[in-house]
Amino acid sequence: MRRYSKKKKQITRSNKVEEDGIKFASKLELHMYRLLRKNKIPSEYEGKTFTVVDGFDFQASSFEKTASKKILQDRGNKKILPIKYTPDFIDKKKPYRFIIECKGNPNEAFPIRWKLFKKHLADTGQSPALFMPRNQKDCEEVICLLKKIL
Repeated sequence: MRRYSKKKKQITRSNKVEEDGIKFASKLELHMYRLLRKNKIPSEYEGKTFTVVDGFDFQASSFEKTASKKILQDRGNKKILPIKYTPDFIDKKKPYRFIIECKGNPNEAFPIRWKLFKKHLADTGQSPALFMPRNQKDCEEVICLLKKIL
């Protein structure tokens, strides 16, 4: 009897691209980069990572199944890693005036991370303008809005 391994599901369909020595996760991010550069808007690509929820020690039992073991086993009593978020483009000036997240097709986990990021900004007293273009037309609209803000 033959066993077939399950193929891992692809999370995103984006094509990785490179320009100016920078590796972009999608063509949409590259398009946004080109527009920012063309309009001389100073920004950094994946320039800062925010910790939106700190890590912590979980001191109780937690019985869970894993991908490799199909039985319940204790996965508690260990350190839980922090939840971090790295936006695609961020203003070079501090305090940050804008943050851009290019998101063609968000996965199911992204909306929760985005809300946690917004909460982090509110809790730390930061108020940059947030943009989430979903296509190239949106990227061009972001540039128009940024010109008014800056």
